[in-house]
Amino acid sequence: MTRALPKLRSLTIERLGELVGELGESSYRAEQLFRWLHGRGVRELDEMGNVPRALRERLAEVTSLEGLELDAEQLSTDGTRKLRLRTADGRSIESVLIPDGDKMTQCISSQVGCALDCQFCATAKLGLLRNLEASEIVEQVYFARALLAEVAPDRRITNLVYMGMGEPLHNFDRVAASLEILRHELGANLSHRRITVSTVGLVPGIEKLGRLEVRPNLAISLNATTDEVRDQIMPINRRFPIARLLDAARAYPLERRRRITFEYVLLAGVNDTDADASRLGSLLGDIRCKVNVIPFNPHPGAPYARPSPEAIDRFQNRVKDAGLPTYLRTPRGDDIDAACGQLANRTRSLPIAGPPL
Repeated sequence: MTRALPKLRSLTIERLGELVGELGESSYRAEQLFRWLHGRGVRELDEMGNVPRALRERLAEVTSLEGLELDAEQLSTDGTRKLRLRTADGRSIESVLIPDGDKMTQCISSQVGCALDCQFCATAKLGLLRNLEASEIVEQVYFARALLAEVAPDRRITNLVYMGMGEPLHNFDRVAASLEILRHELGANLSHRRITVSTVGLVPGIEKLGRLEVRPNLAISLNATTDEVRDQIMPINRRFPIARLLDAARAYPLERRRRITFEYVLLAGVNDTDADASRLGSLLGDIRCKVNVIPFNPHPGAPYARPSPEAIDRFQNRVKDAGLPTYLRTPRGDDIDAACGQLANRTRSLPIAGPPL
């Protein structure tokens, strides 16, 4: 079987430097290549005007620039926009653009499917098909930037969250490479303070993320206040129970004025009681954090329901009363299956969106 060529756009600038050195070229070629790949987002080697033809031909022999293609896009009534992107091997992934005032948050995927089987998440029902390459992660951002330039030239991506399809820390090395690429000043130049990596609670991955020289924000999907309930709705808890997960959160290095975000999906009759709200305050009281309360976003086949508005308000207020900064994450894009937990890559025909954001 023919071995797949490494993805050129997956290489950090340091690795590009090593590659051009191996090809007998001067080190400054790495910066040129990085600008073309990540600053301008070119799709073909021949578009790299100041790179010698001989180098381009050699790169074509030892690397691949094959990448994502836009398959479909949908526009929600609330302005949320979902992109379905197809990989070179025919897989589909989804990414979401969420406008909020003068901010624009992009939710990106790190895997095709997911192996961790959270019972309230549509992506989990796909199983894990494969990890995304670093190139396939960063290209989601480049597609979104190009789209905004066309339909809303006054808007730009201000925040990035690894909260789409897949568990980012289950694909740690490629996610870490994508973080380095997206932060670089010659590329997307996104501040690490504007990037959040969300995890269901892979403790070894949290520890590795904390050892990075430049760390993104950390979000943890907690979603329960007892191991009994979390074991049921998030099987990963059987490996890394709540006490161990919170120990990892306490040890995560935080810069001044930064907090860990705990995501809490409210499931009616499962984790939304007054006792849950009180326990949440006790569990998190000694951690510099904030809580995002997320009413469950229904999807076909899910065995759960969204609590009533009264129950949601009561839960949020009780957590606030416990002294935790607590925010309600209003469902966005649920009419196009783009809300939190709904990304599932259903292959029904998606219309190309019309009106601009």
